[in-house]
Order: sequence, then C-alpha cells, then structure tokens
Amino acid sequence: MNFPSPFSTDDAAEEPFDPPESFVPENLPEPGPFLREHHVLTGEDHVAFHTLTRESFEERGVYDVTFGYNLTRLNRDTRHPDAGFRYAEDADEPGVLRAEFTPTTEFCPQGKTLVTAAFRAWNGLPDRHDYDLVRVRIAPSHQASTATNEVLAGLEDAYRETGEIPDPDELDAAVDGLDSGAGGPGPTAPY
Repeated sequence: MNFPSPFSTDDAAEEPFDPPESFVPENLPEPGPFLREHHVLTGEDHVAFHTLTRESFEERGVYDVTFGYNLTRLNRDTRHPDAGFRYAEDADEPGVLRAEFTPTTEFCPQGKTLVTAAFRAWNGLPDRHDYDLVRVRIAPSHQASTATNEVLAGLEDAYRETGEIPDPDELDAAVDGLDSGAGGPGPTAPY
C-alpha cells in the first residue's frame, strides 16, 4: 500500500484519508463532555464548518508537525479514527460554537499548542464563520487536559471582555501558579 507523503498538502481523497467533503462518524472521535449537552454538528453542518476551519488553519498555519499537515486533515486520517475535532452549537448561548479536540494519544506533546492555535485561528478570523465566539477544549483523555482547559477558559474570558485575542503565555504563568497552590512556579519548573 502506498501512503501519501505526510508533508503533502493535497486534500485529494487518497488512502488513508476519507474524501474532503465527507462526514464519516466511525472515523471521528465521539463527542466528549464539553459537547454532549449541546447541538453536535453532523453531516453537512459538520463538513461546512470543518471546511471553513481548514481554510482558517491554512491561513494561520495550524499544522500538526508530527504528521506534517493542516490539523483539520486529522479528521479524515483513517489511521486515527478516534482523533480530531467535533463541534456543537451551544444550547444555552446562541452564536457560540463549541469545539473539542481529541489528540491521537493521551500524552500528545503538541496538545496545548494545537488547541490554543485553533482558538486563535477561529476567533482571530471571525469573518470566516457565523459565530460570535468559538469555545475550545481538549478532550479529558489528554494528560494535561485540566491545565490546558484552564488556559483556554482564560483566553475565552479575556476575548469576551476585550474583543482581542490575548497572549496565552501570560495565562500559562497564572495557571502554573494555580497548579502549585502557592502562586510560585508550577509543575513545569525543573526542580
């Protein structure tokens, strides 16, 4: 079997990828707790938002460096059927979309970087979609989901308050301080 180069940006349907304009539930992660009580996008609705996402991620350079492709392509990669993005319209807040990313492994070292970049791409290019805000979380299966989701919640709060995309590094410092319990260096400190 010939596999395409992992560095190919060609979105043509080829093994081991589902066609670009397809919704193949068995090759997508199940909606997690961030999405379950909301209106999960399926079929054409999922494909339409995911297509806009691909364009936004291309413009903003949201790439999975392990696989060498636009992060949205992970949804079509049949080698990782439980990884990628799922979306839901918020049941309580009209105009808000929720996005949950499930990485390929629970210890994905890029997890935080990828979801932060996704948040910045969706909310930094709001003219690409019909939502006032795209809330983003990483699936709880990821080893750093709690800390990462705290950073994402902080980005979201700052964006709602100012209309500007804040610097995630500033929020990291605050979260690290919370994790340590004393306001000092958190778990990323070397000693």
